[in-house]
Amino acid sequence: MKCPFCAHEESKVTDSRTSAAQDVIRRRRECEACGRRFTTYERVEEVMPLVVKKDGRREPYDRQKIMGGLVRASEKRAVPISRVEELVDALERELIDMGEKEVPSHTIGERVMVRLRALDEIAYVRFASVYRSFRDLSELRDELDKLAEQKKDVPG
Repeated sequence: MKCPFCAHEESKVTDSRTSAAQDVIRRRRECEACGRRFTTYERVEEVMPLVVKKDGRREPYDRQKIMGGLVRASEKRAVPISRVEELVDALERELIDMGEKEVPSHTIGERVMVRLRALDEIAYVRFASVYRSFRDLSELRDELDKLAEQKKDVPG
């Protein structure tokens, strides 16, 4: 592993730990040339499907794009970033498990909204208003009415 400080290519591992989910290994390393320490993370590289946009364009899946939308939707809400990351992790596992080489963007958006609705209803409405491009207040009201009906049907 190349040292980020001096670019020397030899380092030794001083500590390794597995993440709680057992999907990432964190390694503390020490450069054999300059002696400085740094951390690396090792994870299995998954092949994500291409995203097929509404206009037919295909682009690589971009985790940061989804994270950005979710973070904006949950601004000033009591939604920890760790929960947003868990949501995206679960989405990615589902996309990989589908085994498809291409996935329509609307499929990804709908799956994000199902998870977000369970996490925080206000963040869900914010995300849905952008994702579904509500044209006026009546479309937003219809979505809120559906959300209220679903909430009424859930015991608790």
